[in-house]
Parts: sequence; structure tokens; C-alpha cells
Amino acid sequence: MKNYQKYERTYFMPPEVTYDWAKKEYIDKPPIWCSVDLRDGNQALIEPMSLEEKLEFFQMLVDIGFKEIEVGFPAASETEYQFMRTLIEKDMIPDDVTVQVLTQAREHIIKKTFEAVKGAPHAVVHLYNSTSVAQREQVFRKSKEEIKQIAIEGAKLLLQLASETDGNFTFQYSPESFPGTEVDYAVEVCNAVLDVWKPTADNKAIINIPTTVENAMPHVFACQLEYVNKHLNYRDNVILCLHPHNDRGCGVATAELGILAGADRIEGTLFGNGERTGNVDIVTMGMNMYSHGVDPGLDFSDMKHIRETYERLTRMEVYDRQPYAGDLVFTAFSGSHQDAIAKGMTWREEKECDTWTVPYLPIDPQDVGRRYDSDVIRINSQSGKGGVNYILKQSHGINLPQKMREEVGYLVKDVSDKAHKELNPEWVYQIFSDHYINTKPVFHIDECHFKQGDGITSEVTINHGGETRVITAMGNGRLDAVSNAIKQYFNISYELRFYEEHSLTRGSSSKAVAYVGIVCSGKTFWGVGIDADIIKSSIEALIVAVNKIEEIGSADGCKDERMIEIMNYIQANYIDITLDGLAEKFYLSKPYISKYIKEKSGLTFGELVKKIRMKKAKALLKSSNMTVENIALSVGYQNVEHFNRMFKKAYNTTPMQFRNQK
Repeated sequence: MKNYQKYERTYFMPPEVTYDWAKKEYIDKPPIWCSVDLRDGNQALIEPMSLEEKLEFFQMLVDIGFKEIEVGFPAASETEYQFMRTLIEKDMIPDDVTVQVLTQAREHIIKKTFEAVKGAPHAVVHLYNSTSVAQREQVFRKSKEEIKQIAIEGAKLLLQLASETDGNFTFQYSPESFPGTEVDYAVEVCNAVLDVWKPTADNKAIINIPTTVENAMPHVFACQLEYVNKHLNYRDNVILCLHPHNDRGCGVATAELGILAGADRIEGTLFGNGERTGNVDIVTMGMNMYSHGVDPGLDFSDMKHIRETYERLTRMEVYDRQPYAGDLVFTAFSGSHQDAIAKGMTWREEKECDTWTVPYLPIDPQDVGRRYDSDVIRINSQSGKGGVNYILKQSHGINLPQKMREEVGYLVKDVSDKAHKELNPEWVYQIFSDHYINTKPVFHIDECHFKQGDGITSEVTINHGGETRVITAMGNGRLDAVSNAIKQYFNISYELRFYEEHSLTRGSSSKAVAYVGIVCSGKTFWGVGIDADIIKSSIEALIVAVNKIEEIGSADGCKDERMIEIMNYIQANYIDITLDGLAEKFYLSKPYISKYIKEKSGLTFGELVKKIRMKKAKALLKSSNMTVENIALSVGYQNVEHFNRMFKKAYNTTPMQFRNQK
């Protein structure tokens, strides 16, 4: 970059440099906070606040917990003057709150200031004059001694007018433009002022060190301030104050290191408003302490209200990335970040943690009035499966199975990517619902009835193509029986591989959600059901999953009434059914019914009966304590060895090996 040679360091290191401040690890107690929003903040606004607006802002500062508030520069304008008078005359200053006013070290301004604070229950009168080399040489064209004398004369006038004016007053002095002032000279001027005021334990004075225009790194300022701290007269009776600005973007760091170096008091503003790049942000400073387990003595728990009031009254906007207060400071869009946060929150629940250690979140967003589901995890094309699941869980009580999360995550991300938009929680749920709960384009089930025997027999009413059919099937449980009915009707094969259920964690506590995953031709299809009855929710989930199988979209289904009756009869009589008996039952010849079954089901009569028997045997092996011999008999095999051979041929494992599988 061109022209860098025209710049040089304009700060001064102290005559003696010490680094005692560097030995301190953190700030263990809050400083005295003084808000200068109504003075320094207000004078930096394009449109300064009206009297009514200043009164409202003052009340907000009181509500936050500020005990010291600089309310203005009374000599600067009529509004400033009237504001001070209104606070006093209408008794609007709480007993535990001190107001502060600013005045230059000029006689007529000091006198006007005391007129404004007459009758104040407790007011700080803040005196300043500029001391930097640049100001002395270029602006005032005065010597060091002459500049010091301005401060001394101002201090004497404060002392005189305070004795003549009704009210309770504390004095404060600032060597304005301190960053460009020789440190020992700044101390010399401050001590000269203190020699006038002679502060006591009961009547302390405030010495304020401003970074009027920040021109050095924070550690330099810490060294400067440590020198001031060690060389001020009457130190035990002096409150050492800082007034940092943010010209180098280091206002907070400067203030924090300044406290380590000996400062007792901080002047700043909400969200860093103020001249040029602003004052130190007291919100950030206070919340930084809070994140270390130190009570800042200020209440930012309703950050939303504070921010909205601030923006309305100042007509300034809080940046989206403003620490602790911005719209996006707790937000994770990245999939890896979302996953870590979600797992951290789960860890807290599992371990019942007392302290906050969630990844990527320095504080609990709820402590400043934020929400996990809308402020922390937010969904766009960069989000991941963990974030999508977290949103569904927080907003609607849906906790997806691990095996399902990736598919749902990619689905939601794809919608965001194509729409080029962030997806709010309701939109995410709508996408999920449309794809996993409410999609039954091919068929649905109107009702199911079950009979309990050695296993479960279901009568399932399938609505397909505007027609209904009642299908009878057996299974090792209700869901398996319904699944077998669907397979039988559509003549399809799939494996019911995944099943999970849980009660909804939000909304109606009486409802349960079931997740079903089936595998067909190597592809996994998911469905979700929600109902007060867990069986109904499971069946609904299965229906959604099966509806996604491509083959059933073009399938006619078993619409042949006669075939449905035949299948239902075989299901009910599989133990001892014969082809002769079946032919007689339906008044058909053996050759005809044999050919008919083969055409409709793709299986011979014998293969169909064997398939039903094997399914029943599997159910009994898992759900009962019956011996293999008795199971063989119960499904129609008189010879256990023959049964064992048939079972191994069908499933590539013996009955006992299947029973012992976990």
C-alpha cells in the first residue's frame, strides 16, 4: 500500500515500563460501569435523541443495572441542558444512581454546567482539557506549563462552584488526547488537579484516562496505565477510570488489559456506539466476564429488548456479527458445527452438566434470551444431517434414527440449494412431512384387525386404485403381519430392516412417532407415522415406506377377488391344507387351480404353502419357547428332520441357529 512512510507511531511509552498486569490471568470482578451513551454516544448520532428519547434510554440503562450514567454535555445545547434539569426536577434519578455531566476546562462552560446540575442528589462533574503534543502545538499553541495551568484553574473553579451550588458532587478529570501525550506529563497534570481537590476516603476523585483516538496496541496502553496507576498521588482515594475508543478495533482488549493494569472504572456504551469507530462496547465486556463465570453486575438477559430499544432510539443498527447481540453470533450453518453443537447439547442432557461447555457456543444463548431452534441451528445448503435433525427435534419433537439422518439431511439441503434460501424450522418440517409422513400416492390402509394365536393373523383392508380389498396374512407381530399382507397383495418382496419409536418430545405427550425402514432391491425406503396408538403409527410409517417402492407404482395389485379369497383361505389353513381340499373348497379342478395360483402369484401351490409355513416357523422360533419339534408340528411338518431341511434351504441356516441369532 502506498504512502505508508508518512505515518509513524505517535504514542509514548512510560519512563518506567513494568508488566505486572501480564501476570494476571483474567478479570475476577466487574469494574464500576459508567454508561456514556447519552453523551458520547448521542453526540455521535446523525440525528441526536430528543428529550423524550433520552428519558426512555436513561430508564433502560437504569433497568440494565447501571449505577453511573453520563447524561450529557449541558452547555452544548438546550436539549442537553433541559434533559439534566428534567431528571432532577421530576425526581427521576433513583437513589442508587449517579448522573455525570461533561465540561471543558473553560469558565463559562463550567458555570453553565453547574446551573444544570443544581439540586442533583449525586452528580459527577467531569472536567477535561487536551494534553497531547499535537493539540498543544497545533491547536492551542501553548507550553506544557500553560496546558497544565488550564487544568488547575478548571479544577479550582469546580471546587468553588460545588461549594456554592446545592447538590452532592464528585469531581472527575480527563487529560483528553492521552494517547498522544507523554505519559509522565499526563500524570503530572493529573496530580496537579488532585492537589487542588485533595480527595479523601469519603470524598474520592476520579481520574479518567481516555484513548481519545486509539493509536497503540492494547499491551502498550496497559503499560502506560500501569505507570499512571503507580504514580498517581492520593491513589487510595482516587478511582482510576478508562474511556477507551475503538479506532484500531481494540477497544474491548484495551479496556480489559487496562483493568488488569489497575483501572477501577470503565466508561463505554451499549454496542460500542460513539465518535468515529465508537466507544468500548460494555455489552461485550460484561458478557466476556459472564462467560468466565464472573457476574458483570449488569443484566443483559433480555438482549432482544435492549437491542430493539437501542436501535429504535438511536436509529443505529446492531451488526449481525456483533458479539453476544448480533443476529448470527450463535448461529451455525455449517454441517460440522451443527453436528458438534447438537452432540454437545445431547451430552449436557445425558450428563446433567452444571457448567456450560457446548462446542462453538461460548455462552448458553438462552441466557441472553435466544432460542436454540431458531437462533443457533439454522438451515441452508451448507447444513448437515445433525443440524436438520436438531431442528426437527427442537421444533417438532422428531428425533430421527441415525440411519435416516443422512437421507433427510441431503433432502433438506437440496431444497435450500435450489431455492437459494435459508429454511426456517416450519419449512424444514414441511419438507420432512411431505416426504416421510403424508406421501401415500399408490395405496393406503383403511383398517386392520388382528387375531392372536400361536402368532398374529391380520385382516388388512388395502385401498388401492379407488378399490378396497381385505387381505389376510400372518406374522410374528402385528407390524410383520401387516407387512406380509402388503407383500401378498402387491406380490413384492422387501425386508423390514429398521424400526424405531419414541414419544413426541414436544406438543401432545400422548402421541408417539414410529420410523420404519425397508430394503427392496438394495435400496432403503423410509416412512414415519405419528399417532396416539404406537401400532397405528408403525403401520402408517410402513405404508409410507412401501409407497416409495417404484414397482408398486405400476402394479395392478391383487385385484382378483377369487385369488384374494384363495390366499386368505391358505393363510388360515396352511397347517393341513391340500391342493385337493383347496380345489374342492372353490369348486375348481386341481389342474385349473394349480395353474391359476401359479399365474397369479408366481409360485406353485406347494411353494406358496411352504413359504407361509416357513414364515410362521420363523415367528414362533423368535417369539415362543416351543421346541423345534413342536414348531415343526404346529406349521404342518410331521417329520422334524424334513422341517429342518426345508428351513435351511429357505433361509440358509438351521432353526436352532436362527433362534440363537441376536
